[in-house]
Amino acid sequence: MTDALSPRGCQPAEPAEDGYFRKGCNPLAETGRSKLQNQRAALNQQILRAVRMRAGAENLLRATTNNKVREQVLLELSFVNSDLQILKEELEGLNISVEVYRNSEETFSIPLVPLGLKETKEVDFTLPLKDFILEHYSEDSSEYEDEIADLMDLRQACRTPSRDEAGIEMLISYFLQLGYVENRFFPPTRHMGVLFTWYDSFTGVPVCQPNLLLEKASILFNIGALYTQIGTRCNRQTQAGLENAVDAFQRAAGVLSYLKETFTHTPSYDMSPAMLNVLVKMMLAQAQECVFEQIGLPGIRNEFFTLVKMTQEVAKVGEVYMLVNTAMNQEPVKENIPYSWSKLAQIKSDHYKALAHYFIATILCDHELQPGDDEDQQEKALSQVYDYVPEGLMVLTVLKDKVQRKQLGKAHLRKAIIYHEEALRVCGLCKKLRNIDVLQEVLTAAHKRSLLKYAQQETEDDFLSLIQAPDILPKTEHKIETIAPQLSKVKVKDFFHRLGPLTVFSAKQRWTAPRTINIHHKAGDLGFSLKGGSPVQIYCLDPTCSAALMGLREGDYIVSVGGVDCKWLGVNEVLEKFRNVGEQPIEFEVISCQDTTASVHSKSATYSVGMQKTYSLICLAMEEDKIDQTKKAPLKLPFLSWGTKNRQKAASTLCLPSAVAGSSQVKKKLSPFTLLNTESSLY
Repeated sequence: MTDALSPRGCQPAEPAEDGYFRKGCNPLAETGRSKLQNQRAALNQQILRAVRMRAGAENLLRATTNNKVREQVLLELSFVNSDLQILKEELEGLNISVEVYRNSEETFSIPLVPLGLKETKEVDFTLPLKDFILEHYSEDSSEYEDEIADLMDLRQACRTPSRDEAGIEMLISYFLQLGYVENRFFPPTRHMGVLFTWYDSFTGVPVCQPNLLLEKASILFNIGALYTQIGTRCNRQTQAGLENAVDAFQRAAGVLSYLKETFTHTPSYDMSPAMLNVLVKMMLAQAQECVFEQIGLPGIRNEFFTLVKMTQEVAKVGEVYMLVNTAMNQEPVKENIPYSWSKLAQIKSDHYKALAHYFIATILCDHELQPGDDEDQQEKALSQVYDYVPEGLMVLTVLKDKVQRKQLGKAHLRKAIIYHEEALRVCGLCKKLRNIDVLQEVLTAAHKRSLLKYAQQETEDDFLSLIQAPDILPKTEHKIETIAPQLSKVKVKDFFHRLGPLTVFSAKQRWTAPRTINIHHKAGDLGFSLKGGSPVQIYCLDPTCSAALMGLREGDYIVSVGGVDCKWLGVNEVLEKFRNVGEQPIEFEVISCQDTTASVHSKSATYSVGMQKTYSLICLAMEEDKIDQTKKAPLKLPFLSWGTKNRQKAASTLCLPSAVAGSSQVKKKLSPFTLLNTESSLY
């Protein structure tokens, strides 16, 4: 689909007048990518309904003892499970829709696999944040409606980011903004009543939590997914396009690896450590594939040392895809990774291994050792290709003996043909891959080329050769590694900057309501000193001065002087305001720090055997059924009850697989990701 390759519905992500707001794509734009995302959102809703029906049927099955009812419920369950399987296959079809993300100028390249963006529901921050501003900061919350609206607009824009660097920057800016929001409004001792809902990319099952760290983890996943879409969009017919593709896939792997290391306990399959490990391997494999294409883009000269280099480079691509395929077939990933992804990794592994054997066969069949050639260099180069040589053969002898060269070359061609045929067979067995025309064309062309090369070496007097082609050692001169996300390069402005310096005015610290102090001071004598940065703090207070008699205490912070906000002013600036008053009475406001209770880590969902699986769905249903939107959102319980008794209750088929065998009574305390030195709840 060509319309998906040029984001016509995307407006340029230009900063607004204040310099910190960006826009996403037009959600109504009819591009191929937007159509896919709309289909994904619709499928998620259908999967949600089916999962709810299954959960209800299972509850009824456990509750009833009537045999007739049980038979009817079992019949209904079979229908629901069948529907879920069909919906899962449709979702898999969206995950393998590689044509939508391909560059229109690519005509003969094996497609690369992008990740789809995680879908989410809208979140209304208005009431919870306004209530918290009034309760915690003792300020008029109506004055912060614009800031709250900006936050919600930025979140909405992040649901449809443009497929370029501007889209990446927008997602990162929202991720960083969440760090400020977490510190400002999410105390570690309670939940704010904001429920975040994100849908699993592979299963379509929603995860609901009143925990901001679910939001941050999902945004990180979407940053990695957007990098993969940028990589697949690059023009692989040019050097610059291939370089950009390699960089994009390395950055995608870096973001996903960062997500795996930072958010170690996640409640959805797509962000589980095992799944992220596979996705990182797949992105690095695709980067390695682009490196090979980059080397061969100018053309591969039929020259001895060039072919030796290409043999080992392409063998490296085959090896990394073999490792990806192996990882995809391990539990618990195997159950949820798209089947077509696993088969595509197997096809690519066989295809590139076949190319490696074809290249080495070309060396042996087309090149003979000439008197002017460097025997030692050729022997050394060919020796490094093999881990071992067939019994009875020596590398130098093979180079000099035309018959042995031809026999070994034909053995490599036979092995190449076997790999090509296996790749075609696997491709034919997978319905989704069978419909990708360019994949079939590339595999068929490579197979025919090897058959033609083998036919050219056939002669009537050839005897049966029993030589088995040895395996080829993979080697690359271009090491592919993850590129860590450089989040600090994106500069963002705290939407709620007016609340004051974050080190003082945060959700962790509780303050009294502002107290007004009116004093008449003598020239140069206030009765107290000021210290600190911003805001300034009362220091060396004279207990007999008028300010002390008005209720001023040492350690208080000055937040305004004469009705002018002073939270961001230093000592000299505040003193200047006092001097400007002259002989008039001075009126200023101060706040005092209250005793804060010990920080209690709120628990959230982890992979655990026997956990109550339907809680997120219940929360989602409760949220959708709300009628009175004007009431304050009630506090939500943690996603997972950590009592041993609850964990031993019966489980439904919504159970997430455990990353660790068994259920441990003692949970290891993990260091959560803390942006701006926050001490948030465990995720």
